[in-house]
Amino acid sequence: MNITDKNRNLIFWVLQFTGWGFLNSSSFLFIQKMSLSFVLFSVISGLIAGIGSTTILRFYLRKKISFDSFGFKQFSTIVIATVVTAVLYGALSYFMGYAYAKLGPEISELEKDLFKAYNSYWLLAFTSLFVIFAWLICYLVIKLLLKINKDRIERLELNTNLKQAQLNTLKGQINPHFMFNSLNNIRGLMLEDVDKSREMLTKLSEMLRYSLTKNNINSIAVEEELEMVDNYIDLSKIQFEDRLQFEKSVDKECLQVQIPPMIIQLLVENAAKHGISNLKDGGKISLNIDKHAKVLSIKVVNTGKLRITKGSTQVGLKNIKQRLKLLYGDKATFKLKEANDEVLAEIKIPMS
Repeated sequence: MNITDKNRNLIFWVLQFTGWGFLNSSSFLFIQKMSLSFVLFSVISGLIAGIGSTTILRFYLRKKISFDSFGFKQFSTIVIATVVTAVLYGALSYFMGYAYAKLGPEISELEKDLFKAYNSYWLLAFTSLFVIFAWLICYLVIKLLLKINKDRIERLELNTNLKQAQLNTLKGQINPHFMFNSLNNIRGLMLEDVDKSREMLTKLSEMLRYSLTKNNINSIAVEEELEMVDNYIDLSKIQFEDRLQFEKSVDKECLQVQIPPMIIQLLVENAAKHGISNLKDGGKISLNIDKHAKVLSIKVVNTGKLRITKGSTQVGLKNIKQRLKLLYGDKATFKLKEANDEVLAEIKIPMS
């Protein structure tokens, strides 16, 4: 929770009146032995002396002390200000007590004994220093706690803004990735088959529209993502023809689960580009989506070997890893492995 300056001032005054009021209300414990007027005087004079002197001290500290660069100079300033405040507090207490003794109602023997403390300057000085020092410790502790809270909120806001900026950068890498692959396919077919080229352009426009409209969000339903995947497969089959087989198995309960946009499409695209395209006779891509407990499992299996094409930047795989890290931390996992002439890419995402 971020505390505004207005709330800080409100908290200060509440604590001022509560603290000094509690400290001086001890006079009521002796109301049977002392007059009501003397008790009220003790409470009111204590409030005036305490709140007046420490409010001035607070004002001075806020003007002169920077807690962001605290050093010996600031420390010595605080010590001197505390001593001056203690003198002020003692002087106010002394003169108000003196005025009551001279101008107030007749006082009892017990009250006279209490007033003798005002004539003991060493006792008055010690008491004043102790009370003001205790107030200063409380003030600095609260000040430190508020600063720690403010710094924590600022760090959280900074991390949030940084993550959002990184996510936007990663999303910006996706659009050119789609575009260049698809335009290369269209270029290869343009002179061979105009109808197929037109069909590919339609699919490409649908994909680009999807990527543009979803560029500002961090999650999307699995069902909507699968429409993107189907478009990509249709687009790829025009290029691969019978060399590409695709099958999918999706648990119906997973269709509305929220996932980062385009991660399934990137897995399928990676399987087609680095797997099927390298096989003379083509192969199969299988997509399986289900859930276990509170974890969503996305598996893409393709025929082929796990090998990285020379000159490949692996931007798609890096993109997936970075986005999962930013959005889920260590709660989401991504692995890529080869087994029995097949490559398995698997993502596991925690379900809220």
